[in-house]
Amino acid sequence: MLNRKQPPAFRTIDKINVIRATHEKLENGIGYYSVSAGSQEITRIEFIFRAGMYHQPATLIASTTNTLLESGTKSYTADQLSDGIDFYGSFLELQVEQDFATITLFTLNKYLDESLAFIEELIKYPVFPENEFRIHIANRRQKHTINSQKVNVLARRKFTGLLFGNKHPYGIEVHDEDYDRVNVEELMAFFRARYTFDNCTIIAAGNLPTGILSTLNKFFGKEKWGGSAAPARKEEPEITTTPQQKHFTLKDDAIQSAIRVGRVLFNKTHPDYFKFQVLNSVLGGYFGSRLMANIREDKGYTYGIGSGLNNLVRAGYFYIATEVGADVTVPTLTEIYKEIRALRENPIGSSELETVRNYMLGNFLRSVDGPFALADKFKAIWEYGLDYDFFDRYFDAVKAVTPHDLQALANEYLQEKDLVECVVGKM
Repeated sequence: MLNRKQPPAFRTIDKINVIRATHEKLENGIGYYSVSAGSQEITRIEFIFRAGMYHQPATLIASTTNTLLESGTKSYTADQLSDGIDFYGSFLELQVEQDFATITLFTLNKYLDESLAFIEELIKYPVFPENEFRIHIANRRQKHTINSQKVNVLARRKFTGLLFGNKHPYGIEVHDEDYDRVNVEELMAFFRARYTFDNCTIIAAGNLPTGILSTLNKFFGKEKWGGSAAPARKEEPEITTTPQQKHFTLKDDAIQSAIRVGRVLFNKTHPDYFKFQVLNSVLGGYFGSRLMANIREDKGYTYGIGSGLNNLVRAGYFYIATEVGADVTVPTLTEIYKEIRALRENPIGSSELETVRNYMLGNFLRSVDGPFALADKFKAIWEYGLDYDFFDRYFDAVKAVTPHDLQALANEYLQEKDLVECVVGKM
């Protein structure tokens, strides 16, 4: 008989075995990775292109191109595409990030062929109808205008420009006049250069049906499709972080102020990445962090505050983000710098470190539950040219890091003179 008054024994996580993706190639050379797991007869297929905002020649082009892929093709109107995909119980998701653009299909295994026929159309033969383009741009412009009244949106836009420079692809900001400039010809040129077979990678996950590689070959592997791939940049754009530390944008009608504090740092390929993630968790990376305990729980200045290390393929940046009452903006900044200074001056206690360690390892364990999560984990290393030993090194570093290591990292990377502060609202 189970004794429900007796809690289960506490055990530390010693090792996590991650189901690995299998690598194959389509007949035309497209890289294909598969994670076969789970019991439901559902498959998720991601078509990944190096067609993110970093690669666009001007603002709005990457995101608009990706969104309008489903607005009409050589054989189908937008409604026919949508109705056809829905008819088979499938779901389509289009997404653009800084470095990559993705087209993701969720489908029942028994309707894989029927669903992929529509995906082939929108990947190979979109037509970017002028009327759909105009509607999309009008909607985007209106959304941009509305969001430009929100302090958190304004702070986020301004912050990356301060870190990377407003001409760097990671820092460039969209302005109202950009919506008048962009046109269908630019979208077509970007599509022909970026949505090509030799710029495509496919990741499939789920209880994969037998013969899925043959099916993918039928639709995407028999020929060299797409235009001529765009040449790589001759030179990487220079990161020009602002030399001015503090930046304030007044918004008279603001009830809250949005705060961003951070700096350009590194991504997950850097040797200090793993240990810095532990330091970040202590500071603001989970609900029990120091920033949350101080600024939310003790002071009551905000509903939430957090910090993180944002990974980009060619860089990374550390940030602290929150929205607080306009009347407590200055006290909040004081407390933020106080918590950072404490990490530099005093070693983290062993009990606090152990709590963070267990949180991070437990969180990792939850993040590899199910085939889609396993594929996401693989994608997160594939994007950076890393292998599965990344997870072993992460696990080992989290378990081995010491209070002295974290204090040394805080002194190296979290000096106040190196941090950029961006506030939008009232001081």
